[in-house]
Amino acid sequence: MKIGSRQTVLSVAVLAALAALPIAPVALAQEGLMLEEVVVSARKRTEDLQDVGLSVSALTETEINRTFARDIRDLAFISPNLIFDDTSQGPGGNAALYIRGVGVADVEKNFDPAVGVEIDGLFIGANSGAILRSIDLASVEVLRGPQGTLFGRNTVGGTIRVERTRPTGELGGKVRVGYGDYDNYWYDGILNFGVTDNLAVKLSAARNNLRDGYYENVALGRDEGKIDYQSYGFNALWNATDNFELEYTYTNEETDQDTPPLLNVGQPDQLFCSGFNLCAPSVNLPTTGDRYKTSRVIYEPTTWTEFPLPDGIVVSSPDDLALNTDDATFDAETHIIEARWDITENLRMNYIYGRFETEETIVSNWTAEEPMLFGTDRPAEYEQQSHELRFTYDAGGALKLVAGVYDWQSEYDIRLRSWITFVVPGVVLDIPQYTHQETDSRAAFFEADYAFNDSWTLTVGGRYTKDEKLTRQRGNLPADADTDWSEFTPKVGLRFRLNDDAMLYATYSEGYRSGGYNGRVDSFESATIPYNPEFLENYEVGFKSEFGGGRFRLNGAYFYMDYKDKQEEIGLKSDGATGQRISVFNAATATMKGIELQGQALVSEGLTLAANFGYLDSEYDEFTFDSGFGIVDNSGLEFRRAPEYTGSISGTYEWDMAGGQAWVRGAFRFIDDLFVEQTNRAELKNGKQNYLDASINYQRGGATFSLFGRNLTDEDALAHGLNVSGLWSYATPVAPRTWGVEVVYDFGN
Repeated sequence: MKIGSRQTVLSVAVLAALAALPIAPVALAQEGLMLEEVVVSARKRTEDLQDVGLSVSALTETEINRTFARDIRDLAFISPNLIFDDTSQGPGGNAALYIRGVGVADVEKNFDPAVGVEIDGLFIGANSGAILRSIDLASVEVLRGPQGTLFGRNTVGGTIRVERTRPTGELGGKVRVGYGDYDNYWYDGILNFGVTDNLAVKLSAARNNLRDGYYENVALGRDEGKIDYQSYGFNALWNATDNFELEYTYTNEETDQDTPPLLNVGQPDQLFCSGFNLCAPSVNLPTTGDRYKTSRVIYEPTTWTEFPLPDGIVVSSPDDLALNTDDATFDAETHIIEARWDITENLRMNYIYGRFETEETIVSNWTAEEPMLFGTDRPAEYEQQSHELRFTYDAGGALKLVAGVYDWQSEYDIRLRSWITFVVPGVVLDIPQYTHQETDSRAAFFEADYAFNDSWTLTVGGRYTKDEKLTRQRGNLPADADTDWSEFTPKVGLRFRLNDDAMLYATYSEGYRSGGYNGRVDSFESATIPYNPEFLENYEVGFKSEFGGGRFRLNGAYFYMDYKDKQEEIGLKSDGATGQRISVFNAATATMKGIELQGQALVSEGLTLAANFGYLDSEYDEFTFDSGFGIVDNSGLEFRRAPEYTGSISGTYEWDMAGGQAWVRGAFRFIDDLFVEQTNRAELKNGKQNYLDASINYQRGGATFSLFGRNLTDEDALAHGLNVSGLWSYATPVAPRTWGVEVVYDFGN
């Protein structure tokens, strides 16, 4: 694109943000209408969004409720340069979360995330489980750019912070019931009550059952993609004294579903197309000719079914394959304990203990076709626990300080079976591999603000992290290895307040993503030689402003990021039995730069508008690696999930009607074309995407009635895809157009 064209687009975006400035409730002030103050905890302390020298997007509880979000993916519209999909590679949802082109989409927990997800102060260390479903979200914040100082390792791209509501101590609650197409029904609720004057309890329960699924299986003659999700939770808040409170949160989640459907989009230059005739009719369609049709049938060898593993590869006949119709399952438990102690008027202590455990089962046909050429059975368990001790000092003077220590442990076990039918004609190769990985991480951190005067404030912070990892492989390839890394990641920022309504800021920050071991291996070397950490340096300048007596808000930023030792997971051909492997290399250096704008406008007492715009220029400076068959140079490739332009416009209009309140809401989101996988295959590229969501609502007393639709433009883009080492390509589409009706009843609030 020519520079002049880019400047034109940027100018239009600025004008759009100024003219049509997420959705804020109306607040009546003495001088007239004003946007509501948005309070965030992006720096581990409560602040006005307009006072934070970071690129942050936020939604309040009211705004979240008006989006009809089933999980936090539905809130991706709030931030520019944010791509959030479910890869559908495993049960329970697997997040493909990218900010400014930085992210990870792999299902395996050997790979650490590059964008952090924090739920009630607990960092979730895996992509599985990061797609939170909840009725009682109080706030969502998207922090763009490295957040290593306060949020630690594996936040090189940014962080999404989610807070749920706390127990109120008053008798009350909320019940929600809804029904949508594809025979989708849901019901959930929360109940608050006080046990004593000092002990408050909140109970929650939810179910969401998608009974038909979005897909048609033309081979089996049935709908596919069914998901049955259930959860319940317990939350207790004990105010022991005026200065000390203790909170405990427990959540249990269970998902039973069809194995997530995949689509074969194989092309003539790939083996499964040229050798087995599994060919897509064009780069825009799967082999079935429809993005919501699959011909997948899942078979599983019956030669052995229980662990411990055989010593090596088991050879059998295709006659030993039996049809598998088991559901995929994903179960998760979360425990969070937080103690908050006001030691003095100026000094607060926070201690957070968190434990997150998951267990999953899934049998997959990765070729999504019959004959079944590549299948897996991958039961897995993951658990993490962490401790954070943090002190916050604020005496109302020039100095404000946050400092603390952090300890983390995690374990991951996967008992993988791969069965291959394409290597030797008439033979099934049944390959066992058990992987165990342990991670220990410890850190000390601080961030201090010093105000020289009412206008100038300096921020200095840093975090020292030490990571240790151990891997143990058994089955077809036994191997053991361990190693450690340590790193200091600094941050420096400067804020200048022009007046009460405008601020300028500049920030330099560094991000660090730990190294690790490959989980899918084909040799002793690939199992025991680790890949190293990756690093990102972020330079950012920005502004935050309000005008029109508080009715208009406009924030913006320019960023430049230098990516070093970038980890790339690369599919390679292999001499092993599977014919392919995926390995991680520190293969690339890259630069990303861009612009982000966000605005809000309270146009009138009933009309609120919002808009955001993101421009991203990302490119590899160098991307080379040794494939085992020679040096490969991929420096000319485009970043995956890094569209040049993203943006959204949303609005709500409210009015009084029939003794109650009515409102309509619409939200439009634009995503420029992008590749969903690394090798830039044409069949795995999305064109420009336009999404429209809308709702009509009426509230009277405690009852709210709503009719809503999502993806009303019926975009059929890909949520994920993979070119498997030149053998074939598979993909998963985004959800099609859907609608629903919903009734919410609030009582005692």
